[in-house]
Amino acid sequence: MTTTVRTRVAIVGAGPAGLLLSHLLARSGIESVVIDRRTRDEIESTIRAGILEQGTVELLDTIGEASRARTVGHRHDGIELRFEGEGHRIDFGETVGRAVWLYPQHEVLKDLIAARLAAGQDLRFGVTAEAIDDGDRPRVLARDVDGQPFTIEAEFVVGSDGSRSVARAAVTGSSQGGYFREYPFAWFGILCEAPPSSEELIYSNSPDGFALVSQRSATVQRMYFQCDPDTDSDAFSEAQLWDELQKRVPGTELTQGPIFQRDVLRFRSFVAHELRRGRIALVGDAAHTVPPTGAKGMNLAIADVRLLAAALDALLLRGDERPLDAYPETASRRIWKAQHFSWWMTSMLHVAPDATDFDRRRQLGELRTVVESAHGRAYLAEAYCGWPSSE
Repeated sequence: MTTTVRTRVAIVGAGPAGLLLSHLLARSGIESVVIDRRTRDEIESTIRAGILEQGTVELLDTIGEASRARTVGHRHDGIELRFEGEGHRIDFGETVGRAVWLYPQHEVLKDLIAARLAAGQDLRFGVTAEAIDDGDRPRVLARDVDGQPFTIEAEFVVGSDGSRSVARAAVTGSSQGGYFREYPFAWFGILCEAPPSSEELIYSNSPDGFALVSQRSATVQRMYFQCDPDTDSDAFSEAQLWDELQKRVPGTELTQGPIFQRDVLRFRSFVAHELRRGRIALVGDAAHTVPPTGAKGMNLAIADVRLLAAALDALLLRGDERPLDAYPETASRRIWKAQHFSWWMTSMLHVAPDATDFDRRRQLGELRTVVESAHGRAYLAEAYCGWPSSE
């Protein structure tokens, strides 16, 4: 027997977008049900990077003391672009008067889950959405943690269920319905037990390929280097990994330590053909994905949520459909700006497999144009720190 749950908004996916949306809706007095196929432990233990724009941190502040972004996260007022053995700092404060926070996504999720459960949110883990039916009262067809079928009937459904979205198929007609680009390289990532090699992130371009020097905490570093997408993560010894990283960051002595995690991250860009159909809308990775070079992924999801929460507030509390009608176009403007910035950072810093000597020299000219120009530094800083919420 199939049971039916009724709510105002059904949210498929308990990632940062879905959880923050439920919080913003609750502030307006709009109830919601949030489901996710993963367990709470899976969500909170999947380690993912996190650079938070200032606007994202300010929105997370609204969940109260549960948000640890400012207390546990690390404020960064700049990044370093390194090429030809020299470092060039991009000062965010000097150029745009803003900052970013280094705070991993799984920590954001811990904060949001704790805050929503404390507020009495109907949050269901281990629930698989199988399909979504459109209509004046759309329905989510799902199975609970025991495999039993049930239906969520709502006034609106939001798909925040990641890059393998069920909701996307309901909006675009296909789970693959979108604009897509795959890149000819990936990132080999490591986590190691060692203090930071640098106070701020280093984005390094070298003849051997790109490298990123980052951190997770005072005792854990996160680093990446460009590799072939088919690279076997177990193909390198620790000594080989450190040699590969070090030669790609000339001029900076990396702090080494035991490596306890390694993985290969493929690069893709995607934007769904449609962001809304009737009473179903997409946010976050269900709507778009970007290469990690520009640190836009989670921030772009939060920007979607800010817009959609206001649109649902107008629709469900005042019967005003205009903000919802405007959501796809308004969100798309920011999405494509972020896609361009992510592509630009990626192409400027990575060495393509078929790069010629001309390509390499042109790339170095581009890097010098950025670091030696006030306008170049300002564009990078503005895009990295995030555009105002109105853009």
